[in-house]
Amino acid sequence: MSLRLEGVGLTHANGFQALHDIDLSITQGERVAIIGPSGAGKTSLLRLLGTGLEASAGQLQLLNGNPAVLRGRALRRLRSRIGLIHQSPPLPPRQRVVTAVLAGRLGQWSLLRSLISLCYPLDAAGARAALEPLDMQDKLFTRCDQLSGGQLQRVGIARVLYQRADLLLADEPVSAMDPVLADHTLNLLGKVAAERGISLVASLHAVDLALRHFPRIIGLRAGQVLFDLPAERVTQAELDQLYNNDSFSESVMDADPESVLPTVSAKAPRRCT
Repeated sequence: MSLRLEGVGLTHANGFQALHDIDLSITQGERVAIIGPSGAGKTSLLRLLGTGLEASAGQLQLLNGNPAVLRGRALRRLRSRIGLIHQSPPLPPRQRVVTAVLAGRLGQWSLLRSLISLCYPLDAAGARAALEPLDMQDKLFTRCDQLSGGQLQRVGIARVLYQRADLLLADEPVSAMDPVLADHTLNLLGKVAAERGISLVASLHAVDLALRHFPRIIGLRAGQVLFDLPAERVTQAELDQLYNNDSFSESVMDADPESVLPTVSAKAPRRCT
């Protein structure tokens, strides 16, 4: 079992309840997409799974451990096993790509090796190999502030590939990429997860990408699971219900610190066939 949530709730410091009574199990090797409108709690859920946030209620089991009871070295060890791909990777502007990629293993290396690697790349060949399937190997020594948004996302993905994590979490990993590159990147992540027998959980704004690349789809709305289905059983009616704004509470629209809710049409994105 990669992860299990039982009655999990999450309340932010400002009092906004982002997640409500979530029950969810993901087994080893599953590929799962989380979809839903802005403000649904997708980023909050992924940050919770990545141990960046702590549940306010319920229990979370993650890679056979309970992060809520771990501290210090034990918690750092767990985090080193989780690869989290950010929508906007937190990369220092003046940092070179090679250093950013090698940072994927800082949690696994000794303090001395980590410090040396920050100043002098100790495994440039390994960083290049992680960048190559993303067609970014020619940017190995480029500074991050010289890259486009889509290129930065690919660097963030390469860092997680170099990390060789036991669980992959991706928060809108292809939002800054064109459709062809987005397809290629999601194919790559799915292939890596399948080859290594690890779970991949990704939040996606594009419903067509979720249905095309992930066997299991979770629809999240107002912090609750609206449906949890195999991709082939997700109907247009369920998507319409998921993205319909009529029943959205004002508290969700006004208080969610994770995102700003844009105007969404009453009809959901059409499912690709």
